[in-house]
Amino acid sequence: MAPVEIAPGLRRWTAWHDEWRQHVGSVAVETADEVVVIDPLVPDEDADELWAVIECGKPVHVLVTVFWHTRSTAEVVARTGARVWATSRGRAAVARRAGAVDRPFRPGERLPAGIEAVPTARANEVVYVVPSHAAVVPGDVVLGAKDGPGLRLCPAGWLPDGVGLEELRRSLLPLLDRPAERVLVSHGEPVLENAHAELRRLLGA
Repeated sequence: MAPVEIAPGLRRWTAWHDEWRQHVGSVAVETADEVVVIDPLVPDEDADELWAVIECGKPVHVLVTVFWHTRSTAEVVARTGARVWATSRGRAAVARRAGAVDRPFRPGERLPAGIEAVPTARANEVVYVVPSHAAVVPGDVVLGAKDGPGLRLCPAGWLPDGVGLEELRRSLLPLLDRPAERVLVSHGEPVLENAHAELRRLLGA
């Protein structure tokens, strides 16, 4: 699917994931100085519009939420010379799939395009916040609702031993302190209206 412009400089697209056997979402943020792609999956066919967004003559950065979402990072690096960013705890796993991680970071450090990383109870996973677009971009810990618009937490079986959904919910509460007009999930339909209220409902706040 061609990238959809959610707002000027903010795009989301979906592509078929052979392992998941479903379409999954990726996000691109373009500023005056750089392009940031989050969890990029490049479709096998009809990718010209996507590459036109990424290869626009600006420095390119790839941000990975969790190592499972490294996806087409190596291809983006090969074509654009992109720098790869991943949380320090997930660096080794992302590097095995992407070839390298140029910029390991800890949550709280400044990221390209002013993006912030919020840690989660899944120690090697972060949720990205794009303040300039009041957008939240989760990987696996927050999913689209199964039926209709909305959000749900990931299944308990996706969490590490000793970590439950309540711990996950508490770890995500800092998202409520960020601007959130939209939640651009990877799995399911994005929430493009009343996103902050939906996050409050999800997190029991």
